[in-house]
Amino acid sequence: MSNKEVDISVYKFKIDDIPKSLNHYAGRANSWEYREDKKNWTALVYYNCIGKRPKNPITKALVTITYFFPTQSRRDPDNYSGKMIMDGLVTAGVLEDDSFGCIELRLRGEYDKVEPRTEIVVEVM
Repeated sequence: MSNKEVDISVYKFKIDDIPKSLNHYAGRANSWEYREDKKNWTALVYYNCIGKRPKNPITKALVTITYFFPTQSRRDPDNYSGKMIMDGLVTAGVLEDDSFGCIELRLRGEYDKVEPRTEIVVEVM
């Protein structure tokens, strides 16, 4: 097994950033910004998975995404659906696919003024 692949039942990834709310991209004027941010987040997730990804993509998983926001403002979970993150997990070879048949998705929001971040936990089912 190479040093870039591991076989365990729970994979944890931490990204020292939080994606923008989907409300930020509302309207056609922001479509290019969305595409650029999606590309950047897919790459960010991909590079955070290097050395921690499974030997083979997971075919069935529970994915928990926890956003640690820097303020306690009210936020709607549907504006942080994890689309960019899930695409990154597929691109990185952590997940075989991000469809309902392959994943169960859990979204959580927490508060951490000192260290805002996104934590991703992928549990093999």
